[in-house]
Amino acid sequence: MSLMVPPLFAALAECRSVIVAGAGGGFDVYAGLPLAAALRAEGKRVHLASLAFTQLELIELDAWAAENLALVTPSTAGPDDYFPERTLARFLSARGWPDEVYAFPRVGVAPLRAAYRALIDRTGADALVLVDGGTDILLRGDEAGLGTPAEDMTSLGAAAGLDLPVKLVTSLGFGIDAFHGVVHTQVLENLAALDRTGDYLGALSVPSGGPEAALYRDAVADAVAATPLRPSIVQTQIAAALRGDCGDVHDSVRTRGSTLFVNPLMAIYFTVRLDALAARNLYLDRLTDTVGMRQVLSRIEAFRDGFGAFRTPRAFPH
Repeated sequence: MSLMVPPLFAALAECRSVIVAGAGGGFDVYAGLPLAAALRAEGKRVHLASLAFTQLELIELDAWAAENLALVTPSTAGPDDYFPERTLARFLSARGWPDEVYAFPRVGVAPLRAAYRALIDRTGADALVLVDGGTDILLRGDEAGLGTPAEDMTSLGAAAGLDLPVKLVTSLGFGIDAFHGVVHTQVLENLAALDRTGDYLGALSVPSGGPEAALYRDAVADAVAATPLRPSIVQTQIAAALRGDCGDVHDSVRTRGSTLFVNPLMAIYFTVRLDALAARNLYLDRLTDTVGMRQVLSRIEAFRDGFGAFRTPRAFPH
């Protein structure tokens, strides 16, 4: 590792085909766009994927590339009110990018892992980067609050069982999950623990004046226009941070009535090695054979109900 080369890009330097996948569902894949843009500029093939909140059962049969793996394009028929994957495909098409976005339904760990294997076979990928909009995925289970972990842990559990040369997890949107009860001093404790084992690949800010940030801001604005009733809480705050906004800034109607703290930390990628993150999780082994998302939720709840050694959260000292 060197200060001259960000460890995130050093880890991907020899890779030729990279899957950048939204781990937490919905618009999480958008948090991977700055990274995807930078990788494409280096000449790598990038494949975008999303754990979908979309009602994928409504799309046409021809859109299914494999079991639990849909290939969404600008013309894919489906719901009109909420379809982030198609919205993104249309945005990318207008920008001259490859306009295919892969989508997984909200299944359990076992079928999602099989779908990821099908995607790897289809794309010839030699690397996977799971992207979390927020920090839920960095939590191990003994924190004061876990935010909304089900989709993130399903993605993490599925990816942990994959055989790939490079597997990473990166988080964009530090602080946003306070809205869902996450204590971010505990996130920092987790990153420090991973750093001690050499598995934390550092923090990398997305330059607000760069082309990656411009692409991302445009994509989020396009998504808000396409989904006015369900704009992303996470992505709108990251986009605000990448405009230089700070404080109680509300670009999503869904946050009205709450107090936000948009700030530059939200525009930083925090990256760790995927397998090391999975190994530190205290309940991920309970999810390995899950088939449906309800199983995932119930097993996380059972773990929390029976766990008695939660870490005491600390406030930021400054």
